[in-house]
Amino acid sequence: MTTINSQTLTKRQKGLAACACLMAQGDMDRLEPAVRMALDNGVTINELKEAFSQLYAYTGFPRSLNALGVLSKVLENKQPGWQEGKPWTRPAEWDDAKKTYELGVKNQTQLSGRPFNYDFCPQDDYYLKSHLFGDIFAGTQLTSADREIVTVAALSGLDGVAPQLAAHKQGAVNMGNSQQLVDELTAWLGSEGYTLQSKWPKGDPNPYGKYFTGQSYLADVGGGVMNVTFEPRCRNYWHVHHKQVQVLICVAGRGWYQEWGKEAVEMTPGTVIAVPAEVKHWHGAAIDSWFQHLTYHKDVQEGASNEWLESVTDEVYNKLK
Repeated sequence: MTTINSQTLTKRQKGLAACACLMAQGDMDRLEPAVRMALDNGVTINELKEAFSQLYAYTGFPRSLNALGVLSKVLENKQPGWQEGKPWTRPAEWDDAKKTYELGVKNQTQLSGRPFNYDFCPQDDYYLKSHLFGDIFAGTQLTSADREIVTVAALSGLDGVAPQLAAHKQGAVNMGNSQQLVDELTAWLGSEGYTLQSKWPKGDPNPYGKYFTGQSYLADVGGGVMNVTFEPRCRNYWHVHHKQVQVLICVAGRGWYQEWGKEAVEMTPGTVIAVPAEVKHWHGAAIDSWFQHLTYHKDVQEGASNEWLESVTDEVYNKLK
């Protein structure tokens, strides 16, 4: 697995981020050990309650309540080193709708870097100002910087929210985090596999790993079909399939396929590519995403083989956006 050399992310921040990302995905199996890890690394019980409560605004009450249920279960075997944290107190703003709204306007303006008014839908504009950035941000368990770490981590675990994720990455900086920390956060979530959303088995380290840049994994899913999992930035070398057609089916994450002399093609879940025989090509993950594809061969002729060639250089790979 790729190691991210953290310069600014603390163990506590990693604990918050891991729990937020898995909570957003509804992955309760992986959330339980992540909660223990977070508590071991200095996240308090009341901070986790606050984080899971805040995220209902981004992921819905069902996942928020499920995550709180996991926390409650973990605490049945509470360890001596786990901290309760400062007592929860009811925010004074909750008793004054005008003050809550004013607080929300202030927080939303700071996060956005400018006054923000969603005139297209006044209802959502009011909910954002009065409730999300007012009621919720009035809590004192988490700092504004912590809240954005939690939000960025949660959105990183969801599909279809790229505009909101981009906005909150910038918002995380506006609320007190460094750009370096935000970059490390998203890279760390990817390198640790928290952002890999898949029902397909990851498998074991790829026995053909010497023909890959970065770490990959291989799982036999039956019927002559293999599932290949690529960590972020991982890609195989240029290669050619002789006397056979290779079929690639993306099932999770985001990646690239490129034939020699042609532009790279982005692969997202549902993308199917039939690689013609005798065509030099490579495939692998995007810089900031895990990637899984199923693969099998068809139209296999006598004497079929694979020929591995040179690696895909960083110069070529880093140009892909």
